[in-house]
Amino acid sequence: MFEHLDGAVIPTGFDVPVEPLRRAAHYTGEPGCIAAARSFAALFLQQLRTAWRATIDDRADEELLLVVSELVTNADRHSNGPYILELEGTDAAVTVSVYDSSVALPRRYPRDPERVGRHGLEIVHALAVEVTTERVPVGKRVRALFTLAR
Repeated sequence: MFEHLDGAVIPTGFDVPVEPLRRAAHYTGEPGCIAAARSFAALFLQQLRTAWRATIDDRADEELLLVVSELVTNADRHSNGPYILELEGTDAAVTVSVYDSSVALPRRYPRDPERVGRHGLEIVHALAVEVTTERVPVGKRVRALFTLAR
């Protein structure tokens, strides 16, 4: 909001959105989808910086893109069909949700530095404040809450 005094435009400081920014994208699982999801998330973060005046440092930026990559990669590898990436955020946090067609809930393996692969959920749990999985009518949803203040 702006006040107009004798033609001058003065910011009032009340021009912050009241609803979280929400965006969703649909992916087919074809080659390039994971990179496209990362680009989608990077654009979302830029929109948060603009619309919500969010302060997001480079480390939080990269960590959120890693969470997106891991969750989308899991959906890409373990479902038999398309998946949806949904992002919801404010100046404080972003929720990353991935819906896919598989009803099998993801399995988090115990920490084992000698294991090759299957570290995706371990990484997501390390970076996110909260991670939940649940079955939904179309398959499952994996949701990670990520705070922007690192």
